[in-house]
Amino acid sequence: MKKIQVGIIMKKALAQNPNLLRTLLGLSFTLIFLLAYAVYGATISPSYYLYQTNSIVDTIDGDANQSYYNEEINQTTWTWHIAADPYNLTWVNVSAEGLSSSATLRILNSAGVYSHPSLGIKVHLSGNPSEEFVCSIECSKNTVHEKQLEEGDSLFIATLTDPNPARRSNGTVHASSLEEAESKARELITNTHLPSIYTIEVIEFGNRTTQPSISIETVNEEFGSIALFQIDAATEFLWALAAVIGCFAMVLVPSFTVYFAARSKEKKNEEKVRLSQEMVNVSVSSSEQEQEE
Repeated sequence: MKKIQVGIIMKKALAQNPNLLRTLLGLSFTLIFLLAYAVYGATISPSYYLYQTNSIVDTIDGDANQSYYNEEINQTTWTWHIAADPYNLTWVNVSAEGLSSSATLRILNSAGVYSHPSLGIKVHLSGNPSEEFVCSIECSKNTVHEKQLEEGDSLFIATLTDPNPARRSNGTVHASSLEEAESKARELITNTHLPSIYTIEVIEFGNRTTQPSISIETVNEEFGSIALFQIDAATEFLWALAAVIGCFAMVLVPSFTVYFAARSKEKKNEEKVRLSQEMVNVSVSSSEQEQEE
């Protein structure tokens, strides 16, 4: 009922005020011009800069620093100690192969690092493709992270010193100049992770004599380059203009339809009134002629 009432009110307003059509058209074109100019202005002067980093990857393979067999619990512990470069350290990943059944891989760092069983693996949470794994939400910071072997003979643990993606690969900053943007980008990247001593442990059941194969990968980031974020201004302007026109068309087309329908009906009524008036005039003329005769 409310929609019908609004339609009736709009119909009456348009029928009684023909200038409303010109007003709507003028307002529409004015808004289209202003919005398109705003989009175009933001396109040619975005004030956003895209920076990139260079990853320095170091892989360490070697024999265990020590091994220890605990007779009481019947376990063998293999231990590795590494000193990673703390400057802009991002990833410390450990993979182990040649493990026995139910072995446990453990990584320890007293400063604490972030990890999750799904980190480094492209997975979706809860089986919903729209819910992708996000480390900044899912990862937890601990001094010890471990994973137990369930099948196969290899394990992998990925850790991050900071889940903030701005510290890795690339990102964007908002600045008024290239110098300011570079300063902000370097500030985002720069970080020192101390202490940077990592202890890797492999725990196996039984008195093991065959040492597992361990590979430790560390990744440090350094500032690479920065440039103004640019897009095709002409293409973006046309797309924005088309979107604005489409939005206004959705609003104005029904109004114009009601207007033209009202005008058409009004013309029909005027035509009926004119014909009725002519018939009355003809009747009056005939009566006057008969009276004269």
